[in-house]
Formats: sequence, C-alpha cells, structure tokens
Amino acid sequence: MNMNQFLFKTPLHNLKRSPGILYISYDGMLEPLGQSQVLAYLEFLALERPIHLISFEKSTDLENIQERKRIEKRINKMGIRWHILLYHKSPSGLATAWDIFRGTVLGWWLTLRYGLYLVHARSYVPSVMAISIKRLTGAKFLFDMRGFWADERVDGGLWKKNSFMFQISKWFERQFFLRADHVVSLTFAAKKIIRSFKYLEKKIPSISVIPTCADLMRFKVNCNLSTNTPFVLGYVGSVGTWYMFEEVAKFFAILLETKPNAQFLIVNRGEHDVIQKNLIVEGVPQESFKIISCAHTEIPQVMAKMTAGIFFIKPTFSKQASAPTKLAEFLGCGIPCVVNDGVGDMSDLLLKYRAGITIGDFSSRSFTNGLIQLLELLNDSELKKRCNLLAKEHFSLENGVNEYSIIYNRLLHLHQNNNLK
Repeated sequence: MNMNQFLFKTPLHNLKRSPGILYISYDGMLEPLGQSQVLAYLEFLALERPIHLISFEKSTDLENIQERKRIEKRINKMGIRWHILLYHKSPSGLATAWDIFRGTVLGWWLTLRYGLYLVHARSYVPSVMAISIKRLTGAKFLFDMRGFWADERVDGGLWKKNSFMFQISKWFERQFFLRADHVVSLTFAAKKIIRSFKYLEKKIPSISVIPTCADLMRFKVNCNLSTNTPFVLGYVGSVGTWYMFEEVAKFFAILLETKPNAQFLIVNRGEHDVIQKNLIVEGVPQESFKIISCAHTEIPQVMAKMTAGIFFIKPTFSKQASAPTKLAEFLGCGIPCVVNDGVGDMSDLLLKYRAGITIGDFSSRSFTNGLIQLLELLNDSELKKRCNLLAKEHFSLENGVNEYSIIYNRLLHLHQNNNLK
C-alpha cells in the first residue's frame, strides 16, 4: 500500500489491523531527529497495525510542556501508545545500563500484555533490550542498525578502540546480527561489509537497505524562487564530532575568490561561536555569512533560499554505513550538494544522477576543481529535476514506509508459522 492509498483511498475504520509492534528508540520524540526519522514513518505504519512506542526523553525536553503536549497530541492522533522513559546521561556506562534494564522490563511487559509479535529496535542500545525481550517472549527482532555505532564512537574520538565499552559493544553487535530476524541498513556499502563478517558465513540474515528518508511533500522544489538571487551556499546541522566544518569554511573562502558576492547561510543550534570562529580564521568577512537557528518545520523554507548545500564528514570505516538526512532534504528541494568521498552511497548516487559534486580530498586544489565543476553543473537547466528525481527514487518517505511495511508483514508471517508448529 503506497502513501496515497494510506492517505486518501482507505477509510481508517476499514483498515484491517495486524498484530502489534513494539518500537524502541533511544532518541526522544521531543527532539527533531525523533520527529523526522521515527514519527514520520510510524504515522503511516500505525494505520495497518497497533504500535507501542518506547522512547527515552531528556529532562530538558520534558520541561517544555507546550512542545510535549503538541507531540502527545500528534502521537495520540496516530493511534500509537507512547511510553516515555527518562534518558540518563551520567555516569555514562551505568546510566545506559540502567536505561537498558528499565526499557527491557517495560518492553517485556508490553509484549506479553498486548501480544506484540515484533520488536523494532532503532540502533544498538534498544537492540540490547530487544534481544532480551525476544528471548523472554519469542517475539521477532528487527535490527534497524542505523550505522556501525560502536565504530562511530571510536571514529568520533569518544572511545578508545581497546576500551571496555568498545569491546562489549562489538560483542553485542555480533549478537544483534546473529539473532536478528531481519536487518535494516542505511547503505549498500554497509550491507556489503556485513555480508563479509566471518561469523556470519553460515548465517547471513536478511538485509534490507532503507536510507534516511525525507518527507518530499515538505522538502520539494520551490518553483517561485527568482533566478536572479545571489549565490547562497547552505549548511544545515551540527558541526562537531565527525562533521568537518573547518574544511567547509575553507571551501567557502575559495568560493568567495570566484564569487565575491556569495553568501553562506548556516542553520545550526548551539554552536554559533565555533562556526563564526572557523569562518573568521579562513578570512571570511562577517557580511558574507549568516548563522541562524530554526525549528525543523521551517527547514524547507530556509533551504529554498540556497543555491547549493555542503557538508563534509570524516571518511572513516563507520561512515560507510551513514546516510545523512540532510542529503535527502537538500535533494528533495532540488538543491545539488557538495560532499566528500568515502561516506555511504553518497558519491555513487550523486555521480549517477549528476546531482552534486564529490570532493576526493580536502586540499585547496581539490576544492578549486570541485568549485569549477559545481559552477558548471549549476548552469544545467535540468539540475533541479535530477536532484528531485534522485530524492524520489532513493530517499522518499513513501518508499521507506512501504519497505518497512513489507518487512513487518514478512516477520508477521514467520511469527504465525512458528506458532502453528
């Protein structure tokens, strides 16, 4: 069933609802990520089946009563049962262990109480809960990995590779792949890596590739934008950990040499001082950039002002499993992207559709060559159409919802067959 059928063709009271799902997210629904990458999918998946959602919310988000009531109203409208647990941050290992214990107990009780047949675990911490719930109840386990999480912690400088936390996380990762009834990867590059793991030689799980998707009803081409607007390079999101903003600032400084009137529009929350410092170091004048904060609902309108989007990510092992949400959102708006090689499937897709530029390394020469290619690409009258086509064929929320629905139905079928034996 596609999105149009969900929305327009089937009256809600006529939908045949399947046995229920337990969805566990360590990201909060009061955060933009939870709203765009969890609720956006569940809004449609809940039309076919009952869903119980466990999320871990930060205390600062829970204190925003107005926003909490808004999200509660949205989730209630979906018919989803939302079970809130408080997220604990410190002391790091013990806090996470406590959250895992509480989530496991609650998930076990919900699965038995409501006869839920599937635990959909988003990333690694929820998957620790899921394998215990599976063992206790016999429910199926969907490992929605989101990336090589333990390796990301090392690549981001948060853990050492010989640390206890990394070793135990990699042990759990092995259990997830061995016990999963289905695996979802964000990229084909990561799927290839998973299939090469020696411990999976005789037990390779079913793997689907579903990248982070965007709601293309919201992120779409703005046909009313004037073609006489100045060149605006756009950046959306954080600048820390594995996002390489120093190199982005360097690229914009080189852009100014060719287009002195170009503007840099940065959308970010809480890192404005760091961003400004990096731009000043590269000699970017104050009048050439603007740093703003805005709600996720306002991002499409802000992106509509951008000529091209840019972001660089450390090309590490873990990033082969990454599919940044911002890529899908930029492309949905018809905006070409400047990215670096070695991250997920980005380079292959942008090259195939001629929807952006990939930088091989971070030298001034590579930036200059990339800039020349970008300016040539922007002269192509079909560029926006190709960007939007790439978004529709690979990153649309509709495709993501349909893929998850297929997986749910397959695992329901397996669950029913097991119960008949």
